[in-house]
Amino acid sequence: MAAFLLMAALSFFVSNLLLVKTTDELLDLEDTHQQLADQYELMLGTQQLYRTELESLGDALSQLSVERDQLAQQNHLMGTELGDLESMLGILESDSEMTAKERAEVAKAAARERLFMLYGIPNGVPIQSERITDRFGMRMHPIQKKRIMHSGIDFKASVGTPVYATADGVVEFAGYNKGGGYGYMVRIDHNLGFRTVYAHLQKVLVKPKAFVHKGQQIGLSGNSGNSTGPHLHYEVRQLYTALDPEPFMKWGLDNFDSIFTDVEEIPWESLSAMYPLNQTAPQ
Repeated sequence: MAAFLLMAALSFFVSNLLLVKTTDELLDLEDTHQQLADQYELMLGTQQLYRTELESLGDALSQLSVERDQLAQQNHLMGTELGDLESMLGILESDSEMTAKERAEVAKAAARERLFMLYGIPNGVPIQSERITDRFGMRMHPIQKKRIMHSGIDFKASVGTPVYATADGVVEFAGYNKGGGYGYMVRIDHNLGFRTVYAHLQKVLVKPKAFVHKGQQIGLSGNSGNSTGPHLHYEVRQLYTALDPEPFMKWGLDNFDSIFTDVEEIPWESLSAMYPLNQTAPQ
């Protein structure tokens, strides 16, 4: 009987010991499970964060791709426009090693030079005319009936046709010319010693000492002074020397260099030292 009780007590003790151990292991398992669950949640959160960041990065890459394509189009357009500008300005094919910025600087300098010249030196026609009736040079004078020098060009035009300044300048004379037979006339001083004369007008629309700009209306054509019919007499002079106006009338952006060979009376080479004409290369 004592042995049975001893065995029962030992069995109970062992059972309690095993129960305690099992309980501890279950608690450990629960802790481990909770830790795993927390880590899983953390991983899910991290994964979601990574996914959001990847989506943001994808959007950014897409936007950069769009901007890259836009820049490529703009660069192509800029290159095309720059090439058109160089062609219009008569600039020779650029050095292949020049950057777009350097090419643009060269084009800007060339444009500055051409604008300075084309606004300051007479060019283009002063009137919308039916035709030219008399050119520059020796001719039989229609009134004096003898061969004398004709110092300008005559444009046939109806009375009252607008007359325009062919360059920027200041009005040196505007009114009736009593002694020279020019009738109502305007004389304008321009850049670099050039001068233009507009004669036989019906009406003068500017006053002496007034500044005028290229293309500004300065009078109306007429038949005043020694004239056999309505027309405009137009002269181009340089330091009082009469020049053939025709090369100046044909001069423009598309044939900018022609004036320097067509008009030999002027020492054009001395212009090269003038500012802004000497600003033709990138600094």
